[in-house]
Amino acid sequence: MKVNIKMLNPNAVIPSYGSEFAAGADLYACISGEITILPHSTEVIPTGIALELPVGYAGLIYARSGLATKRGLAPANKVGVVDCDYRGEVKVALLNHSDIPQTVSQGERIAQLVITPYITAEFVLLDELSQTARGGGGFGSTGLK
Repeated sequence: MKVNIKMLNPNAVIPSYGSEFAAGADLYACISGEITILPHSTEVIPTGIALELPVGYAGLIYARSGLATKRGLAPANKVGVVDCDYRGEVKVALLNHSDIPQTVSQGERIAQLVITPYITAEFVLLDELSQTARGGGGFGSTGLK
C-alpha cells in the first residue's frame, strides 16, 4: 500500500518500520531543541508530517513499548486515530506516567502508526435486541479464568 506524505517541516522524518514484519511504523518528534514532559503531565509533540490515507483506512497511533515501559511515555488518549480525510499535521499527545521529568528530542521515535481498514456502520434503532446467554452482564461477568 502506498501512503502519500507531505513534509511540513524540513526536519521531519518519514515514518519507518523497525523490522521486516513490524505492524507499526515509527513516528518521530519534529521539534526545535527538546521538550520536557513533567511527571503526570501531557505535551503535544508534532511530527512535521501530514498523511493522505486511502479511503477505508485509518492510522492508529499506539505507544512504542520501549518508551512506555522504560520511560513511562505513552499517548495520553491511549490510541490516537488519524482519519482518512484528515490532512493536518500528525501530532502525538504524550503523557508522562512516571514520577520524573522526561525529555523528548528532535528526531526521537515517540509512537507507532498502524494503518488498518475500518468498517463504517449503519446504526439501526430497535426496541429490542436479540437475546444471548450473557445478556447484560458487564465487567467481570464471564469470570476470571
